[in-house]
Amino acid sequence: MTHSCGLMGDGEKPVKIHHLIKAPENTPESVASRESWDASKPVTVYKTPENLPDGTACTAATVILRTKGCVWWWKSGCTFCGYFNDVRDDVTAEDMFSQWDEAKRLTDNFEGCKMVKVYTSGTFFEDRENPPEWQEHVLRETFEMGLHLVVEAQAQMCTPEKLEWVAERHPGCTVAIGLEAYDNTVLRFHANKGFSIKQWHKAVEMLRKNSLRVKTYLLFKPPFMSEGDALNHTSSWVTEVSKFSDEVSINPMNIQRGTVVDRLFRNREYRPPWLWSLVEMITRTHEEISTTNCRVIVHPTAGGKARGSHNCGSCDSEVVAAIERYSVSGNLGEFSGLDCVCRGGWLSETQSDYSLPTPMGSGVHRRGNTLDRLRAP
Repeated sequence: MTHSCGLMGDGEKPVKIHHLIKAPENTPESVASRESWDASKPVTVYKTPENLPDGTACTAATVILRTKGCVWWWKSGCTFCGYFNDVRDDVTAEDMFSQWDEAKRLTDNFEGCKMVKVYTSGTFFEDRENPPEWQEHVLRETFEMGLHLVVEAQAQMCTPEKLEWVAERHPGCTVAIGLEAYDNTVLRFHANKGFSIKQWHKAVEMLRKNSLRVKTYLLFKPPFMSEGDALNHTSSWVTEVSKFSDEVSINPMNIQRGTVVDRLFRNREYRPPWLWSLVEMITRTHEEISTTNCRVIVHPTAGGKARGSHNCGSCDSEVVAAIERYSVSGNLGEFSGLDCVCRGGWLSETQSDYSLPTPMGSGVHRRGNTLDRLRAP
């Protein structure tokens, strides 16, 4: 018996959800938009307060470069990552050196900075993405300048040979890996990461072997996940990965243009997490994390905006500021006295998620008057 439709399918080879609804980033319009960027200039350069590995407060420069993009994006791509919006297919080695020189000019040669974060929309030390001679220049120069360097990589790109090469040129630098979830099912079906937890553990082992620092990114509320599940899962993930990491950075979902999550968001099938969920996650995990040497960072990108982590609107700036302060101080006292009437709505939603079969990730609308929305044409 065959089925033409329905839950049993029609006998065709299964296709990943990601490939069914992947955003058209390679349409002529998208390519033309990317190629309009100046390949000799970085995407952005800015300074922020930070902590050095020994806990000393410092100023860090963040340099986001315009590269050819992530190798995994060329093949498939993560469901939530919109960094492809900032890349150019024709970036040359000369362009990369020009961008690096421009970053130094904009910061007065990193004046007043003790740390520099170099982000390339993919893996810093991946030769297909970034010219090896440019990688070596940045590694050696930042080390000679006495700057602690933070770069990013995918787990499967952390080969023994490459990590040894990196460690020789900038000993003790930090390599940040976007693990996103400590759950293989979530990695495969929610995030489409392209690697497994086993590969992440191998990467961590090789980083340790080369005396390089381990920073792990976790994603709060991947697509197709409810608010309550996100709170429970991420609280569990952070306590697990902190055992193997020097730092864990928890990134609440923000909606980036042209991604799978963007499509879900615009179709009202996904809503970014509550800020209250982040406060609750930090509170739940603080005591256990404090017994380790791992630092936990929560940075709500676009916090308080509709496409980022947000509450009702009236309390957002205060809650975001408290979360940002906690990431520097590690003190739960930052949340003392925080409250708002919308916290009751957040609590009701998360509790309902544990018992009611609601659409995963859709959540409830938090801004404006409910009656006004119902009356709207």
